[in-house]
Amino acid sequence: MSIEDDVRIVGQQALQASRDLAMFSTKKKNAFLEAMADELESRKDQILEANDKDVQAGRAEGLSAVLLDRLTLTDEVYESMIGGIQDVIGLKDQIGQKMSTWIRPNGLEINKVRVPIGVIGIIYESRPNVTADASVLCIKSSNTVILKGGKEALHSNRAIATALQEGGEKKGLPANAIQLIKTTDRSAVTALVRLNDYVDLVIPRGGEGLIHAVTVQATVPVIKHYKGVCHVYVDESADLDMAVDIIENAKCQRPGVCNSLETLLVNRAIAPAFLPRVAERLQSAGVELRGDEAARGLVPDMTEATEEDWSEEYLDLILSIAIVDDVKAAIEHINRYGSKHSDAIITQDERAQKCFMQQVDASTVYVNASTRFTDGNEFGLGAEMGISTDKLHARGPMGLEELTTYKYQVFGTGQIR
Repeated sequence: MSIEDDVRIVGQQALQASRDLAMFSTKKKNAFLEAMADELESRKDQILEANDKDVQAGRAEGLSAVLLDRLTLTDEVYESMIGGIQDVIGLKDQIGQKMSTWIRPNGLEINKVRVPIGVIGIIYESRPNVTADASVLCIKSSNTVILKGGKEALHSNRAIATALQEGGEKKGLPANAIQLIKTTDRSAVTALVRLNDYVDLVIPRGGEGLIHAVTVQATVPVIKHYKGVCHVYVDESADLDMAVDIIENAKCQRPGVCNSLETLLVNRAIAPAFLPRVAERLQSAGVELRGDEAARGLVPDMTEATEEDWSEEYLDLILSIAIVDDVKAAIEHINRYGSKHSDAIITQDERAQKCFMQQVDASTVYVNASTRFTDGNEFGLGAEMGISTDKLHARGPMGLEELTTYKYQVFGTGQIR
């Protein structure tokens, strides 16, 4: 049997499971999730052993420090993975919620009601905790999930997906509600993203190459978790102490993630006083600085930034810096080079805040806060399927609500047109 045939069978099974799952109550779905959390807890040693195999293999193959960081299930990450399930259990179930309701003059009652999307495929790299996050959110929103992780996390993903499905089945979770495509052959991705008869939505999470490949090949609708070229603009009215702390956090707290800072923009009026100060803080933390001519005039040991630097997602301790004339120039730079992920302004000027908020084209825009908060858990969503940089139908961190669509339910008493 070919890989395409194997993937088609997975899709058929997921579609049947989605129809069964749609009938369960919130109470029953929460029972599935409780059982999943228990199973992850009981299999922790086994799953961490599988993860260690992946990490050791990754080191032998020369994976970058960033990818190894994403791949590793530390005790903290593991406990957060289980805690995320408990958080999702506590969230309001969106399925069946009435978005609006009205009665027509002819007496027809029309309800606009949230329903599951159906079958969701998620294609991702490195992060095995995504296996749990995606599965849990899908089950709570009455969707089934087909997982296609990267080969670097194969042992981890297998162990986690098996624990989740088998744990849920102890409480009656339909078979095949959670499925992992186990082959490492890339043709499986192509087959999955063209399963229009069975898969309703594909969400790719990973590097720019993966996102592009999925988008080009897919015939199934795709929501892109694109790269994070995130900006902080320091306005002339900024609290400079606050600005230094925010910039250090956004760049250094965890540089290998999509919501970390990649480009710093500084207002020309405050640059002579501010830039050497923030540069010293960043360089002492090991950050390589790349600047335009004006920035290098103030911090001479800074590397010259190229045109490519302004649109680069470094995912490392590297930061590009540009001096701009005002908030409008900062917005122009962000909208030209950014990836519509997360951007921040540091300012006390309410007019500058309003201008930035209204005109920056990004999924998440901040005033006086770090871009590192763009995260499903930090937003109170329990977990996330990804951070959409698209505009339809979801944008920003994708939680339970973004995993629903709607239908019109119309009640009559014999009306005819």
